[in-house]
Amino acid sequence: MATKAVAPILDPDITRFRDMLRAGDARLRAAHDAELPRRRRGLGIEALHLRTALIDDILRKAYVKHEPLLPNTVSMALVAVGGYGRSELHPASDIDLLLLQDSPQYAKTRSFAEPFLRFLWDIGLTVGHSVRSRHDCLQVARSDVTVMTNLMEARLLIGDEALLARLVHDLASPTLWQSARFFEAKLAEQRARHTRYDDTGYNLEPNVKEGPGGLRDIHMIGWIAQRHFGSANLHDLVKVGFLDEREYRTLIDARNFLWQIRNGLHLLARRREDRLLFDHQRTLALQMGYVDRPGQLAVEQFMKRYYRTIKQVQLLNEILLQHFAEALRGPRRPVITPLSPWFRARNGFLEVVDAHVFTENPRAILDLFRVLQEHPELQGMRAATIRLLRAHLSLIDGAFRQDPATRSAFLAILRAPTGVTKALRRMNAYGVLGAYIPAFGKIVGQMQHDLFHVYTVDEHSLFVLRNVRRIMQPEFEAELPAVSEIGRALAKPERLYLAALFHDIAKGRGGDHSRLGESEARAFCHRLGLSEYDREFVAWLVRHHLVMSWTAQHTDISDPQVVADFARLVGDREHLDNLYVLTVADIRGTSPSVWNDWKGQLLTGLYRDATRILRRGIGEAIALDARVADARREALERIGDRAPREAIEQHWARMDADYFLRHDAEALAWHACAIAGHRSAALPIIEARVRPDHAAVEFLIFSPLSDELFAVLTGSLERLNLSIVDARVHMASGYALDCFVALTADGKPPCARELSQMSQQVHADLAAGFRETPVRPLPRALKNFPITTEVRFSSTANGQLTVMEVIAQDRPGLLHQLALALLAGRTRIVTAKVATFGERAEDIFFLTDERGKPFGQGDSQRLADLATAIRARIDGPTRLSADAR
Repeated sequence: MATKAVAPILDPDITRFRDMLRAGDARLRAAHDAELPRRRRGLGIEALHLRTALIDDILRKAYVKHEPLLPNTVSMALVAVGGYGRSELHPASDIDLLLLQDSPQYAKTRSFAEPFLRFLWDIGLTVGHSVRSRHDCLQVARSDVTVMTNLMEARLLIGDEALLARLVHDLASPTLWQSARFFEAKLAEQRARHTRYDDTGYNLEPNVKEGPGGLRDIHMIGWIAQRHFGSANLHDLVKVGFLDEREYRTLIDARNFLWQIRNGLHLLARRREDRLLFDHQRTLALQMGYVDRPGQLAVEQFMKRYYRTIKQVQLLNEILLQHFAEALRGPRRPVITPLSPWFRARNGFLEVVDAHVFTENPRAILDLFRVLQEHPELQGMRAATIRLLRAHLSLIDGAFRQDPATRSAFLAILRAPTGVTKALRRMNAYGVLGAYIPAFGKIVGQMQHDLFHVYTVDEHSLFVLRNVRRIMQPEFEAELPAVSEIGRALAKPERLYLAALFHDIAKGRGGDHSRLGESEARAFCHRLGLSEYDREFVAWLVRHHLVMSWTAQHTDISDPQVVADFARLVGDREHLDNLYVLTVADIRGTSPSVWNDWKGQLLTGLYRDATRILRRGIGEAIALDARVADARREALERIGDRAPREAIEQHWARMDADYFLRHDAEALAWHACAIAGHRSAALPIIEARVRPDHAAVEFLIFSPLSDELFAVLTGSLERLNLSIVDARVHMASGYALDCFVALTADGKPPCARELSQMSQQVHADLAAGFRETPVRPLPRALKNFPITTEVRFSSTANGQLTVMEVIAQDRPGLLHQLALALLAGRTRIVTAKVATFGERAEDIFFLTDERGKPFGQGDSQRLADLATAIRARIDGPTRLSADAR
C-alpha cells in the first residue's frame, strides 16, 4: 500500500515573521499611495523610511530568536551596510548585512550564522551577507574600494556596539584609504559606470540608480565627503563652502524625486527594477498627477522633469567633484596664467579674475566659452566660476540678446575653427544656451515618447551639430568619405550649425514643428544680424530638414519625375549640399541603431541624381531612352565575358524600360550573369549576395510568374529573421524578377556559407508552395506603443501606378501580412519601399490590378475593402495572436 506524502511542518515562527513582513509591505504600499498628491513637489519619502524601519525590526527580532545558538565565547554585531546601512531601502532593494565577530574563528559561529541566514530567506527576505572579523574586514577593504565604501556606511542593528565602533574607528584611518586615493578610485568607478551608459542619462529607458545623473552620482558625492570630511551629512558641504544653500536644496529635492521614482518602480514591477521601462513610465506619470495636454502627453511631461532633474544632478556632481579634486590633489602654490582681461587659468581650469566680471561686463558670459575654445589645453571651468555663471543667468535678458557685442560673441563661437560642439554642450549644461535662445530652453529635457528618438530634443540637436562637425573634420573622413568631401566644401558652415540647433526646436508644441521651427530660426538669425539671404537659407533648411530623408525612404527615387520634383524644390547646388549633410547628420543623431549603410545608399543615390538634374537645368527634358541605353552599356562593360552576349540580350528583351531605370549598372550586370547562365528548366533562379556599398543582403529571384510569389518570398525571408528594407518586382513575359534588400537582425553581413543557406531556404520555400508564416510575438517595447493602422491610396505622377501608403506599428512579419492581404485582394505589387522609424512602419507600395492597370475611380469600393482587410490583418486577429504568444 502506497504511503501518503506528508507535507513538512512549517516552523510557526516562519509563518509569524512572514505575516509581519506582509503586513509591513501593505503599510508601505499604503504610504506610497498616500504620498502621491505630494509627489510632484518631490517631498514624500515616508515609504523609504517605513521600509527601513520594518526590515530593522524584523532582523532584530530574528537575531534575538537565534541568539541562543551563538557561543558565549564569541562577541558579534549584526550590521547593515551599503544602501541599507544609510537607511536607503526601497521595496525590493538588496538587504546587505555584515555578521561582524570579534575573532576569525568562523567554525564556532556557523551553528548560529547558517540557521539565522536560512531563516531570513525562508521568511522572504533577499539578503546579501558576509561573516567577517574586524581584521578580515580591514584586509578586504584595503584592497577593494567597493567593500571599503560599503563598510563606510555601516549601521548597527543589534549586538556588540563596541565591536562595530572599533571597526569604524579603524576604517577612518588615513593609512587605510588616503582621501586622495579614495577619490581617484571612486572617480574611475564613476567614469566607467557612465561609459556603460554611453555617458548620457537621456535614454529612452534610463536607469534611475546607475545612469549618469542618477542616485549613484549623489551617493558618489556623499562617499567622497564622508572620506574627506568624516561626515555623510550632505548639508555639511554647505558649512565648508562646497555647496550653497540653494544648491543643497536642489540636490536634496532631486534625490527625493529619484527616490520616489525608484520606490514606485519596485512596487509596480513587484521586484527590483531600476530602469524606467516603457511599461511603467505612463503609470508613474499618472500616479504623479500629470495629465495629457495639447501637443504633450502626460508621460512626456513626467520624463521632461526626470531629464531636467538628472541634468541638475550631473551639474552639481561636476561642481562638487571639482571642488574635491582641487582640495585633494591641487598644488600648494597655484599656477595662474592670464588669458584675457576677464579670465585666467588656474591649475588647468578657467576662472574669472574677480566675482564682479559678469555684473560689470555681461558679454563675458559668452566670451567665457570662446576663451575655452581658444585654449583647448584647459580641462574645463572652475567650480566657483560655474557657480558664479549660473548665479548671473538672469543677466541674459532681451537687452543682452539684442546687444551687438553679445551677437558678435555668439557668432564667434559658431565660426571658431575648433571646439564648437564642446562649447555649445557646455552652454547647454550650464543653462546659458537655453537662456540665450529661449526656444531652445523649452526643449531641454523634452522627450518624445516613441522608439525612434532615443535622446531628448536638446541632446539630439547637439548630437546633430556634433555629426555635422565630424563630417567637416578631416580626421573623421573615413566614416563617410563622400559626405565629408561635400561638407568640407560648404561656404558659411555656421548656417548649417544654426539649422542643426533649430531643426527640432518646436518639438512638443503641437502642429508642424518644421514650420514653427522655420519661424523661430528666421527670427533668431535676424536678431543675430545675418543677411537676409543667410537667414532665409537657415530658415529653409529648418523648414525642409525632413524632405530628403522622406523622399529617399518613401518614394520611388528611380522615377525621374520624383527626382526632378525634389531637385525643383531644392533649387540649387548650395541648398542641396547643405540639406544632404544636415539629413545625414540628423539620421545619425537620432539613435545609434537608426543609421545603416542602406539608408546612406538611398540618400547618396538621390543626391547624385538631383545633382545631375541641377547641373543641366531643371527645365530640361529627361531622355528616358538615352538613360536606358546608357544603363545597358555600363552593365555590358561590367559583365565583360562572364556571360554570353546573346543570352543577355534575350533576357533584356523581356524587360521593360522601367527595369533599367530602377537598378544601377552593377545590379543589372549581376542579374544578367545569374539569369543568362541558367536554362529555363532550371527555374527558379535564386541568388544572394552582400553588396559592399551598403552591407545589406540582396536577393534576386527569377521565377515563372505567380500571384502568390511575393507572399511566398516575404514569408520565407521572415522565417530567416531578415528585415526587408526594399523590394522591387518586375513582370517579364510570363516571368517575374523580384529583388529584395534585407538586413540581418544584428545588422552584420552574413558570410558566404550563411548566404548559401539563405538561398537554399528560399528555394525550398518556393518549391513547397504558398503557406502563411506564423506571426512572431511583439517585442516588449513595441507593446507600449500601439499605432492605429492607416491605409491611403493615390496615383503616381504619370498615372501608370496606384500608390498605397501603409502606416502601422512595426512588427515581425509585417510585410508578409501586407502581402497576404494584397494577394487576397487580387492586387499586383510593382515596387515596395519599406521604412521603419522606431515603432512606426511607413511602407509604400506601387500597385496595379490583376490586369496590370492602375486602379481607377470605379475601384473605390475595392480599394476600401483592401484597406479594411489590411487593418484587420494588422490590428485584428494578427495582433491578438501575437500578444497571446
